[in-house]
Amino acid sequence: MDRYTAFITGHHKFVVAATAGIVLVCAALVLFVRVNYDLASYLPEATESSRAYTVIDEHFDEAVPNVRVMVRDVDIAGALAYKEQLAAVEGVTDVLWLDDVVNMAIPLEMLNQDLVEQYYAGGTALFEVAIASGAEPIAVEAIYGLIGPDNHVTGQAVSTAEAEVVAGTETAKAVMILMPLVILILILSTRSWAEPLFFLVAIGVSIVINFGTSILMGEICFITMTVSPILQLAVSLDYAIFLMHAFQRFRETEPDAAEAMRKAMKKSFVAIAASAATTFFGFAALTFMRFGIGADLGLSLLKGVATSFLSVVIFLPAFTLLAYKLIDKTRHRRLVPTFKGIGRPLAPLRVPVFFLVIILIVPCYLAQSHTTFTYGMESSIGNATRSARDTAAVKEQFGHVIPSVVLVPRGDVAREAELVAGLEALPDVSSVLSYTNAVGREIPDGFLDQGVQNRFYSDEYARIIVYADTPPEGERAFALVEGIRNVTSSLYGEAGMTTGQTATLYDMKLVITEDNKVTNLLAILSIFVVLLVVFRSAVLPLLLLATIESAIFINLAIPYFTGETLIFIGFLIINTVQLGATVDYAILLTDTYRAHRRAMDARAALAKTLGEVFFSILVSASIMASAGFVLFATSTNNIVSILGLLLFRGTLLSFLMVMTFLPGALLLFDKPIGRFTHRARFYRPQTRRRASMGSVNGDV
Repeated sequence: MDRYTAFITGHHKFVVAATAGIVLVCAALVLFVRVNYDLASYLPEATESSRAYTVIDEHFDEAVPNVRVMVRDVDIAGALAYKEQLAAVEGVTDVLWLDDVVNMAIPLEMLNQDLVEQYYAGGTALFEVAIASGAEPIAVEAIYGLIGPDNHVTGQAVSTAEAEVVAGTETAKAVMILMPLVILILILSTRSWAEPLFFLVAIGVSIVINFGTSILMGEICFITMTVSPILQLAVSLDYAIFLMHAFQRFRETEPDAAEAMRKAMKKSFVAIAASAATTFFGFAALTFMRFGIGADLGLSLLKGVATSFLSVVIFLPAFTLLAYKLIDKTRHRRLVPTFKGIGRPLAPLRVPVFFLVIILIVPCYLAQSHTTFTYGMESSIGNATRSARDTAAVKEQFGHVIPSVVLVPRGDVAREAELVAGLEALPDVSSVLSYTNAVGREIPDGFLDQGVQNRFYSDEYARIIVYADTPPEGERAFALVEGIRNVTSSLYGEAGMTTGQTATLYDMKLVITEDNKVTNLLAILSIFVVLLVVFRSAVLPLLLLATIESAIFINLAIPYFTGETLIFIGFLIINTVQLGATVDYAILLTDTYRAHRRAMDARAALAKTLGEVFFSILVSASIMASAGFVLFATSTNNIVSILGLLLFRGTLLSFLMVMTFLPGALLLFDKPIGRFTHRARFYRPQTRRRASMGSVNGDV
């Protein structure tokens, strides 16, 4: 430690220059970091929908439709002209319309009207369009230009394009709003106008390095790009605050700034490392998710914690020694009270809140496990966007009509016909399009135009499209996927596969539900081990985890009680983020309480502890809550917005639980804590009195 502190303080100019060079390189690399906007691509390759997509890519020219284009006031000839223009749009790989499923030489009145009205009704045409992955923004923008403002486009690719367009601008917007809030909070909590800039420079350096090194990951998810910088700032700003507060305290007694910094680095290192460790292990649980977004975000946040830690313990001391006189010149009087007496008004709340939470925790746990979830990108569209309005317009005119694709081995036409009949009999299936019912099983496939044949057959597989009158996701939609797969497997076993938007979301649900159990368990176990090492107690880790987990259960139960639908990615991420980020509040309070408890009784120790830590925890919670609120208020993407709301609400709940529930738990479990904590040495009046009496008797 002495060598480390001596090197940093003795070579502070070199450290600052070297860090500046690294930051410049990483800032340049940021421009080359690729961003992925396709949530389905993060599904494990072993899922059925992913395997089916691979088969379609390898064996068929036509992709699964991912966009629906509705054009009003158009006749048949005009619709066919629009189809040709849509097919010519850059990025569009296939367009499916009425002429692909019926013989247009026959008058429409003589055709199956249910089938016709899926594509053409009341002078309005509906086209099924496939857009290649990565081409969504260009293709959707071109389609908008082609059809004009009075017509409509909806579907998965539209959601992806919209996310790509707004993600970068909304991240910048969120940072621009958050920065003034954080600076205001830091100004109120420090004694210098310039000191907050030191905190932000240190964490800003780490954010740029983290983002730049993301190029090593190949690509990152747009959710990671949007929320990772905000979360990194919110969870790691405490590290800089710990160091700078220690430096200011030592400067009061140590005239040499370098020596004061060396002492501050030694004094704060353990606190910074412990805080970083709990957050690190909380985020590490995300990397064990099979759903790739968890690993993507988890790895980015792990790098963020690591780079923030290194920036604070290496760069910030050097930078401070280079510019500490600016802090001295901009000192101001304390702007807010210290809250030293906050323990007195909080004291009556301890036990009542403890028992209130005990009563609420089981209903909240059950409620949060029964919340209604959504999984797809379409559910992430904000209501004020054009795509949301277009989705509503298409639904009003044509209903949902969601396509799924069934792939089976080619060759047995009779079995294909049996499969089609079974699929047509399923509830909510509006039509089934296959070779056997669109062309006729009695017509040899080689007798037809190659283009028609290629729509249904490859060399090895037959393709059947099932149209469903259900939303893209939900109980009805997922029940239909199960029905399609059951019918298919009864005839083809594991050789049959189903994919499409709803099937992909269904697989996403299965994977994420299992991931949720694993990540929660890993996060709790890893943080429990850290707390066990920090406190060397069998009781304290349980109380701290109970405090934060209770706040998480209450946070996630609120959507159930209010009847709101929750996007599952937000639910999944907040479990680990809220635990890893806010358990530090409980650690700080408990560690301070344990120190005071050695010199006084439990009630007095709690009162003194709350007076000392309330303001520090309030500052940290205010920054975290502000980050969540900014994400909630600025993002038009509901995935990011709801994650922000959960973070905002969860941080406030964790703060309240640490200030009320945890003190009550420490008071009620004081004796077990003293008994099952290594070298607790808690103050006991009777013991001190007996020792004193023994000393007096001995003297006599």
